[in-house]
Parts: sequence; structure tokens; C-alpha cells
Amino acid sequence: MTSPKPPIVEIRNLCKSYLRGNQRVPVLENITLDVAEGEFLALMGPSGSGKSTLLNLIAGIDGPDSGRLRVGGVEVSALSEGQLAGWRAAHVGFIFQFYNLIPVLTAFENVELPLLLTPLSGKERREHVALALRLVKLEDRMDHRPGQLSGGQQQRVAIARALITDPTLLVADEPTGDLDRESAEEVLGLIDRLNREFGKTVIMVTHDPRAAEQARVIRHLEKGLLDDVPA
Repeated sequence: MTSPKPPIVEIRNLCKSYLRGNQRVPVLENITLDVAEGEFLALMGPSGSGKSTLLNLIAGIDGPDSGRLRVGGVEVSALSEGQLAGWRAAHVGFIFQFYNLIPVLTAFENVELPLLLTPLSGKERREHVALALRLVKLEDRMDHRPGQLSGGQQQRVAIARALITDPTLLVADEPTGDLDRESAEEVLGLIDRLNREFGKTVIMVTHDPRAAEQARVIRHLEKGLLDDVPA
């Protein structure tokens, strides 16, 4: 009988606070959370509940005050700034609410950007980018700049960019927050497909119950505290 795989994300007693003037304001308090490999987790909560802060900690964008955070067996909370940058580039794909595309670059060039830090040849990069854009059904828009694309198309370019290095985690912060309903459903369907068909582990922050319904597990944050029972 094979042993169960350890969680891909392991969080124990994680705390985070920020300074507001001379006062320290707690944002997350004693968060403990496991995320299984291949899971699709939605983090919900009102504005200021700490959900985006938790996502940034998991992604290595920020560091905790105390507690432990392991991703894929790596103690992320113990990495230096330089080590974190390399770890993020290799293991985390980011999907943001406002896409974060570079306006002067084409869709192809935006998706290619993370690969410029790899040893891949130009031919190999082109093959990878073409495959990623085909996956998000934008191969016919690869020469268009962001201003020539709809919001939904820009977000699909951003998803292709997030996938291009085959990351351990896909983290999405309000990925449909700037989209109309039709475009939002299209983007959520794509994220769902990446989870179901390609086994990508997805952690998504959202305040939209319709978006959260795509996830397999829903957890709620309220005033820095995580609910005890997953939905």
C-alpha cells in the first residue's frame, strides 16, 4: 500500500502583521492550512480579511512574521530574497486581476518573457509559447498588443504566461474581478481545465461566489482567521 503524498502546501501557525505608523496591525493570525497536490482551492473573505496577504505569502512575494510555510517540500519562509526570486520564477505562475501585461509587447512576447531567464534556445522558446497560446485559444492573436485585445483575451494571455514555465503552483488573485460575466466564465473554465486535465494546483483569491464555485475546496478568512472546516 503506497503512502499518501504530503501536501504540496503546508502552513503551520503562520502570522503576519504590518506597521501603520507606530502601531503594528495583525493581518493573519496562526494560520494552519494544507493544500493537496492537484487541488483547486478558493480563498474567500471580505476586503481586508487577509486573503491576498496569505496568497502573497504562499507565492513567496512576502514573508511571514512567524510560523512555517513549505511548498513542494521547500521551506519558503526560510529563503533569502535572492533565493525567493529564483524559487518564484521556477515554481509559481501568477494570474492577476489587472493582467500585468507589458503594453508595448505582443501577446507572444509577453508570454515569452519568463523563458528569457531559462537556458532554452530561441526555437525552443517559440515552440513553448506557441503551445501555451494554442492552449488558451489565442494562437491567432499572438502578434497583437494588449491594447488590441479584449479584457478576457488579455487575461488568457496572462494565463499562458503563468503556465509557460510549467510551475508547481498557479496562484490567482481576483482573476475575474475586471471582466464581464461572459469573459469571466471563459477564464474560469480555462483555469478549471488546467486543474482537471493538466493536474495544476490552483489557489485562487476571490470575493465572487460564482467564481468560487469552480473550486474543489473553499476556505473563508475573516479578520485574519481561517475557518476550521473547508466547504
